[in-house]
Amino acid sequence: MARPEQVLLLEPQQELKFRGPFTDVVTATLKLTNPTDRNVCFKVKTTAPRRYCVRPNSGIIDAGTSINVSVMLQPFEYDPNEKSKHKFMVQSILAPRDMTDMEGVWKEAKSDELMDSKLRCAFEMPLENDKAHESESSKTVSFSTSTSVKTEHSALPKSASASLDDGEVKKIMEECRQLQMEVQRLREENKQIREDDGLRKRKPTQTAASHSSTMASTAMTKDEGLSTRILALCLLFFVIGAIVGKLVL
Repeated sequence: MARPEQVLLLEPQQELKFRGPFTDVVTATLKLTNPTDRNVCFKVKTTAPRRYCVRPNSGIIDAGTSINVSVMLQPFEYDPNEKSKHKFMVQSILAPRDMTDMEGVWKEAKSDELMDSKLRCAFEMPLENDKAHESESSKTVSFSTSTSVKTEHSALPKSASASLDDGEVKKIMEECRQLQMEVQRLREENKQIREDDGLRKRKPTQTAASHSSTMASTAMTKDEGLSTRILALCLLFFVIGAIVGKLVL
């Protein structure tokens, strides 16, 4: 006996397209719509369960509502010469009005009650122009996001200051004044310490300079006395020599 026609409306109807690059997870969306006045149970199956992650892969669609199913293709090395043989099947069944267990409904379902639709998978790589357009779009989005974040951050201090009352403002100003006074006091102490260190360093230098000048003057005095004695001796020898010379003649 032929199976009944699928009551769910699928979008897309025949093919799920996955757009590369495939170095990361690529997601395609499958929309399931229930146009009937009955709730419908559904399941999504694939011929390559290790390559895809489907969320949700089963559930109930209420009458007159829709649901979006995310089909996530796992990263893989894309070969443009290799055609995809992966397929998906959407299986459905009308939910009993007194249903309490969905798994039990699937187990007890008869083949003439099951409805199914099949979809192919297609892999596409973006063209160079599309890549450039996507890159520009991503840059625009990131720029607008950063701008909005900066605007929010810049608005924060204004709102925070506006929320402060006069008492808190005075308290903050008083604390700032005390901090400035403390900084000034520390600067004066630092200046005094530097002056004291300078005086300590200059005293030994002055002492050493006076000592060296005293020693130099003493040495000069000694040298002058020695020179005077030598000159006197020379004169004495000259006079004695002259006298002796006269006596001899």
